[in-house]
Amino acid sequence: MRLLANENFPREAVALLRVRGHDVLWGRTDMPGAADPAVLERAEAEGRILVTFDKDFGKLAYYSGLPLPCGIILFRISLPSPQHAAAKIAAAIEGRSDWVGNFGVVEDARVRLRPLPR
Repeated sequence: MRLLANENFPREAVALLRVRGHDVLWGRTDMPGAADPAVLERAEAEGRILVTFDKDFGKLAYYSGLPLPCGIILFRISLPSPQHAAAKIAAAIEGRSDWVGNFGVVEDARVRLRPLPR
């Protein structure tokens, strides 16, 4: 899967996803300090699913009418340790195949999907 992990994404999760064969760009190293709209634009341009802990991306995608055919996954999970977070994040991402075209919210007990504007 082609992913763009926002700057706030845990290093351990990025590393684990890469080890599992995913193509992951990480905002902290690949585009440090980039504004949220620029991050969304890069995800769209490269056909990547944006993974983040920043709920502002939902507002950007919906209220600006930004068509984002790649998808956004917002994580709202507890993070007791970096290793636990990485395993939980990887399991959530790999547990579904319908992220593209949707805004997903991953919580500890459930996953919600809502179509992105076209």
